[in-house]
Amino acid sequence: MNELTHFLNGAMTNGTSGRFSDVFNPATGEVQSKCPMASAAETTAAIEDAAAAQPAWGARNPQRRARVMMAMVGLMNRDMDKLAEALSREHGKTIPDAKGDLQRGLEVIEYCIGAPQMLKGDYTDDAGPGIDMYSMRQPLGVVASIMPFNFPAMMPLWHVGPALACGNAVVLKPSERDPSVPLMLAELFIEAGLPKGVFQVVNGDKEAVDTLLDSEIIQGVSFVGSTPIAQYIYSRATANGKRAQCFGGAKNHMIVMPDADMDQAADALVGAGFGAAGERCMAVSVAVPVGEETADRLIEKLVPRVEKLRVAPYTDGDDVDYGPVVTREAKERILGLIQSGVDQGADLVVDNRNFSLQGYEDGFFVGPHLFDRVTPDMDIYKTEIFGPVLSCVRAGSYEEAIGLAMDHEYGNGTAIYTRDGDTARDFAHRINIGMVGINVPIPVPLAYHTFGGWKKSMFGDLNQHGPDSFKFYTRTKTVTSRWPSGIKEGGEFNFKAMD
Repeated sequence: MNELTHFLNGAMTNGTSGRFSDVFNPATGEVQSKCPMASAAETTAAIEDAAAAQPAWGARNPQRRARVMMAMVGLMNRDMDKLAEALSREHGKTIPDAKGDLQRGLEVIEYCIGAPQMLKGDYTDDAGPGIDMYSMRQPLGVVASIMPFNFPAMMPLWHVGPALACGNAVVLKPSERDPSVPLMLAELFIEAGLPKGVFQVVNGDKEAVDTLLDSEIIQGVSFVGSTPIAQYIYSRATANGKRAQCFGGAKNHMIVMPDADMDQAADALVGAGFGAAGERCMAVSVAVPVGEETADRLIEKLVPRVEKLRVAPYTDGDDVDYGPVVTREAKERILGLIQSGVDQGADLVVDNRNFSLQGYEDGFFVGPHLFDRVTPDMDIYKTEIFGPVLSCVRAGSYEEAIGLAMDHEYGNGTAIYTRDGDTARDFAHRINIGMVGINVPIPVPLAYHTFGGWKKSMFGDLNQHGPDSFKFYTRTKTVTSRWPSGIKEGGEFNFKAMD
C-alpha cells in the first residue's frame, strides 16, 4: 500500500500522527494509497517553519520572486502528462479534463510573473510643503490555503501562486481525497527556485484545519468548498482576527430564450452540466427555457445528447465524456437526490439510476440524468447536487426566468442564450450573480480578471486570482515623508535657519 507524505521544509516528510485517510481509485472503488492526517503539533510545526522562512522570501524583490513563477511555468509544461495522469488516477476525471485543470492553474502562475507591476505602490510628490507621500504593498506573512477535491491542481495554484508572488509563506491543506498533485507541485516549486519552508503542504482533516484557523501566526485564510464549511471557516478565521476569503456552493442557471440557437444551447448544457461528472462549482445544473415551445424544443435536443454520453474510466481514452465521482458516499448522495426528484414529481426523462459499467461494478460511476418539469420547491432544485444531473425548470416569461436565478440562495455563475442584444444586456446588468455568461455556458474569467460569486457562494470582500488576489495577500502601508532643507555653513547644516 502506497503511503503518502506531507511536504515540509522542501522535502517529502512522513506523518507522525499515526492517523491516515484512504485515497481511493474512483474507477475501481479500491484503496490505492494512505494519506497522513497531521496532528495539531505537526501542523503548528509546519506553520512555525514557514514563519521562519518567510522574512527572507518577503525581502526578495518582486522581480526575483517572479522568476520563480516563470520557472514554474516551464516545469509544469514539462511534466504536464505526468501531473495529469496522477490527477486522473486519484480524482477520476478524464485526461483532457485533468489537463484543463492544470492549464487553468498554470495561467494564474503566468499572471503572477507580472508581480512587479501588480505590487507597485502610489507616489505623490509635494503633497504639502516639502512633503512627499507614497504607499507600498507588503506581504501579510504566513497564510493558509484550504482547498477542495474537485480541482486538485487549479485551486491550489489559484491561491498559492499569488500568495507566494506577494512574498508570503503558504501552508496548504489540500483535500485528503486527492493529495498527490499538490505534493508534486510543491516539489516543482522547489525546483523552480522557491526557498525551502516557504511552501508547506500539510495533509489533514478538521484537526489540522482548526489549528490553521486558530494559529496566531497565520494572517490570512483562503478556502474553497461547500457553503456550510465556508461559513464555518470564515467565521472562525475572522473571529481570530484573520483576513479570509471563503468560496462556497453554487446552483448555476442557464436561461434559454425562444430566439436562441437550440443546437448551440443544447451542446452547451451537456458540456457544462455533465463535464467532470458535474463536480464543478461552475457546472450548469439548471436549464431554464422560456416558454413551453422553447422547453419542448430544448428537451428534444437534449435527450439524445445526454443518452450518448460515454461514461468510463480515464484509461479508456480521450473520447470518454466523464468518469466516476470521487467517493462512494458522493455517489450514494447523488442517487438519493435523484430519487427525491422522482418522488417529488419531476419527470426523469433520462434515467440511469441502474447504471453499471462492466468490469468496474465497484467504481463510483453515476450515469447521466436529465429531469424535466422541475419546480423550485424540489430538493434537486434547491440543493447543489455536484453530480451528473441536469434539471429543466420551465419558465413562462423572461421575468420569471431571471427571477429564479435571482431568488436562489447561491450566486456563483449564470448564463443566458439568446440572439437579442437588449435582453442579454438587461440580463448582465440586473442579475445578482458574480459571474455571467452571454452565450457562454461556464463564464469562468481568465487569470487577469477575478473569480468569485455573490450571496452564499462567497464570504469575504476580495475574489480569487486577478488584481483582487494581490490585494488580498498584501497590506497597504502609506508613508508621509518630510525632509526639511537647511542652509549650509562650513559644510554643516544650519538647523537654526529652519526655525
